[in-house]
Amino acid sequence: MSRRVCVIGAGASGLTTIKGCLEEGLEPTCFESSDDIGGLWRFKETPEPGRASIYRSLVVNTSKEMMCFSDFPMPPEYPNYMTHSQLLQYFRLYAQHFDLLRHIIFRTSVQSVRQQPDFSHSGQWEVVTKHRDGREDTHIFDGVLVCKQRVCRTITNKSARAIYPWLHYLFNPPTFVFHTGHESFPGRCLHSWEYKDAEAFRGKRVVVIGIGNSGGDIAVEISRAAEKTFLSTREGSWVAARMSSNGLPLDMKVLTRFVAVLPRWLLNWLAHRTLNKRFDHRLYGLQPSDRSMDQRLLINDDLPGRILQGGIVMKPNLTEFKGSGLQFQDGTIEEDIDAVIFCTGYRSNFPFLPQSLWSGPEGELTLYRRVFPPSLECPTLAVIGMFQSKGPIFPGMEMQVRWAARVMAGLNQLPPPEKMLSIIEMERKRNMKRYQCPIQAALKVDWIPYLDSMAKEIGVRPNLAWLLLTEPGLGLRVLFGPCTPYQYRLRGPGQWDGARQAILTQWERVAQPFKTRLVPEPDPDRPWALLSPWLITLGGAAVLLVVVLSQCQLNCSLHDTLQQGFPTFLGMKATCKK
Repeated sequence: MSRRVCVIGAGASGLTTIKGCLEEGLEPTCFESSDDIGGLWRFKETPEPGRASIYRSLVVNTSKEMMCFSDFPMPPEYPNYMTHSQLLQYFRLYAQHFDLLRHIIFRTSVQSVRQQPDFSHSGQWEVVTKHRDGREDTHIFDGVLVCKQRVCRTITNKSARAIYPWLHYLFNPPTFVFHTGHESFPGRCLHSWEYKDAEAFRGKRVVVIGIGNSGGDIAVEISRAAEKTFLSTREGSWVAARMSSNGLPLDMKVLTRFVAVLPRWLLNWLAHRTLNKRFDHRLYGLQPSDRSMDQRLLINDDLPGRILQGGIVMKPNLTEFKGSGLQFQDGTIEEDIDAVIFCTGYRSNFPFLPQSLWSGPEGELTLYRRVFPPSLECPTLAVIGMFQSKGPIFPGMEMQVRWAARVMAGLNQLPPPEKMLSIIEMERKRNMKRYQCPIQAALKVDWIPYLDSMAKEIGVRPNLAWLLLTEPGLGLRVLFGPCTPYQYRLRGPGQWDGARQAILTQWERVAQPFKTRLVPEPDPDRPWALLSPWLITLGGAAVLLVVVLSQCQLNCSLHDTLQQGFPTFLGMKATCKK
């Protein structure tokens, strides 16, 4: 008899969780509170309390080949960096291809997840759900997978609790930090959760707080409509464009297995040189206080240009509201501000889970490999997507699911609780040396090593030595090429016959969307077309030779003149060796 598992949420992580459970013989039932799939990536004109919200112009920061699911490449005609609507369409294709929709119950939210009285033996959970029509149901499941991302809103600052009534918004609240004097500010204060487009800020003076990816995007977009836009940051950020050398996607050039094994000091040095070659981060007021690349990387194509054009003015950390003005850490005050947008992130909060699981030093979820709570006697509850890395999140979520499903199916085992807690503490201490924020230290992972650690447990980590020995062409692409998700379908459970071909043709799919105006290649039948590079080189060499000979002749004439005018000074008869 197959084990029944509950999947909470039908966004990107929920869809791949349904598929991962089916692959391991589990019987998934997914509860989705809305009437459609997509979660965060489904744009809504009006933000809904307790639900995800994105802005109209949002474009993904990772390229299609790096962020796709491992056995379902994105259509080759898709652009390398997609809009939210194109990504949602990909999810629809994925759900249709693997017949996932029949496992989803829409318009139904999860109210509580509680252990059964005999949990230590059965590992079962009681899940209470509420349908949109008000009907409540109780279900018994053998496992629960939480697939809600950190996207929803509330206020967490204690000084704001008594002022703002929207504290009841649940699930993953954004961090909304208020400052002295904000009560008397006559303008509008809002969180990026509420932002949709720049039209409401046309002709206004706007301050954007926070320099994450949302803060950078929103500041750039508003600066094209507002009278003046200020971007306030406490620490600064390294800024990279989506486009790398030769116009290729940045992540496909840098997220490789070869790069991943290079020393961190060398990677930091190379990154600093490369990023500062595009523009001087110190000159632009963007360089972080900590020069390490471990701290923060902002993906934004337009921010430096908007600063160069004066559309955006960089400011240090906000310290105080003064009427309609804002004072910053350097003592400067910007007057007549119409709006302040806080792009200060979200905090995780799943109120349907037992409070005993929130046992971290900062009140966060304590999770082994960012998936399993070590305090449970039975590993039948997993949290998917609770990590941060410099790589795309979708392949990481998919790998979490593949591993978690095998653990719940009894095909893989977890270490004893004491060892899991020891590993969690060791990773936290290591991350604290790189990330000063304890919350970030609990979430950060190194992308390829993190995926490989779970892939090794499953038995799907690519065997580089064997590949290089038996199929060097493929092995070299796996080692030196982009670490695309297909690498984890070459062998082992869930092996996909198309993985090898997907790797060999990945650059062809990168090139496909550019082929809307074909530029003719040189005709190989015309000899001069093939010889033109050589002719240019020889012509350049001839010009250089003429210049050198002319300079030599000039030097000889000058030397003879000096000899005739100052023979005593020269003291000898000079000869010019022509």
